[in-house]
Amino acid sequence: MNKRTPSHALRGALGALAIGSVLSTLPATAATPQAPAGPVANTVMTEGYARAVAQFAYAWGWPLVNLHTRRMLYERVPAIGMLGPMPVAPVNQLAMLADYIDPGIRIVAHPNQDVVYGFGALALDKSPVIVQVPDFGERFWMYELADQRTDSFAQVAKIYGTKPGFYLVVGPDWQGQKPTGVEAVLRSPTNTGVIIPRVFMADTPQDREAIQPLLKQIVMYPLSAFDGTVKTIDWQHLPKLPVPASAAAQPPGETRWVVPEHFFAQLKQVLAQVPPLPGEEALYAQFRALISAGEANPAIARVLQDAALHAEKTLVEPLFDLSRNGVRIANGWNRPFNNAAFGTDYLTRLAIAKSNIFENAAQETTYLFREEDGNGQRLTGQRNYTLTFPAGQTPPVSGFWSLTLYDSVHFFAANPINRFSTGTKNPALRYNTDGSLTLYIQHQRPAEDKVGNWLPAPEQAFALTLRAYGPCDALIKGDWTPPPLVASPASNP
Repeated sequence: MNKRTPSHALRGALGALAIGSVLSTLPATAATPQAPAGPVANTVMTEGYARAVAQFAYAWGWPLVNLHTRRMLYERVPAIGMLGPMPVAPVNQLAMLADYIDPGIRIVAHPNQDVVYGFGALALDKSPVIVQVPDFGERFWMYELADQRTDSFAQVAKIYGTKPGFYLVVGPDWQGQKPTGVEAVLRSPTNTGVIIPRVFMADTPQDREAIQPLLKQIVMYPLSAFDGTVKTIDWQHLPKLPVPASAAAQPPGETRWVVPEHFFAQLKQVLAQVPPLPGEEALYAQFRALISAGEANPAIARVLQDAALHAEKTLVEPLFDLSRNGVRIANGWNRPFNNAAFGTDYLTRLAIAKSNIFENAAQETTYLFREEDGNGQRLTGQRNYTLTFPAGQTPPVSGFWSLTLYDSVHFFAANPINRFSTGTKNPALRYNTDGSLTLYIQHQRPAEDKVGNWLPAPEQAFALTLRAYGPCDALIKGDWTPPPLVASPASNP
């Protein structure tokens, strides 16, 4: 498959709109009236033009429709509880895990087992919410607050020196006053969004116990329930909620959040709810005209459905590959540099939404991806790999780092020691006599003196992600890069 296909398709579709977009944003003069942002109402739209605009609309809107659909799910959650292996909560509340995420999770792809996660769906048009931040002491932690575009809109983390206390999260139109006892007001540019607490936990029984009092204080609730007292929830003992029958029919991989056949109906709702960024007014006008044409003309409606199905296959699915996510850097790795701050970088926003949605901001976490060896061959359990960090050259962080292995659909690969990631959390890591650190990434169990540094791989294709939480400047800027991944044939057992 041509790896340039996704970006070329995006650029081609954007090119079809570019001239109109530029003209619509030129300043008006006394002699030249302001040009309309899009087609004049009821302008006849040809099928060819509709297809060109629809393709780009799909790429632009896919992440926003993804969040729209997630909110719809959480609006149906009746109470805080366990939905299969995942804790869930109604909108404007959150649910926390009490341990690492279950390997069977499918509600969000590309998770890790370095942190204890939480998740809450924001519906700020219904109510502002209070978010509690405990006193984490020296433990590394962060809360991701992302809007419907998957851009971060607040800085709440250890690296920012965030104080313990109560924080008020409000939507774009909220006009109230900060209540007494609240540390700060955090304003989202969209009413729909998410909050995702992440709290580091070492892989030891002692730390699993020590973290529990902190987790109990991570709570979110509507402003109307705020009384200035710390609320607690025991996340270890949540009731089980009935699992919908439709969940069993899901194909392998992440839950399907964007359905092409429903896309343009949902995009119409998104355009009404999410205000455009500066300069996006022309795009909004084009997309609205497109949807209106589809509502009025069955032939255009068929074009929209066909374009959505085609775009899902040719634009979106290729971006699932982590090797197409971000910028290619040294030694065969690649990474984004603007995660959670995409603005109008629609290509990177889409790639991350498809492959690794809900990334933290770049100054909070650096993500480095690897799907191929030094010869461009797909990583596979048919070969053995080593990754050696020279002495003193593990990822430079103020927090922690990890290397996680994923199967072909970006979930954990079953293995005999139930180890899905390694790094700071792993007390079994052993350094070489010269101070370097070698990780062994392979299907076969290595010699016993290397098992502590073993990251088990499946026999089939897999991917690697290196995460660096609290990255130092060298990582943020790209001056530090991971070492090469060295491949060798797997020996016979």
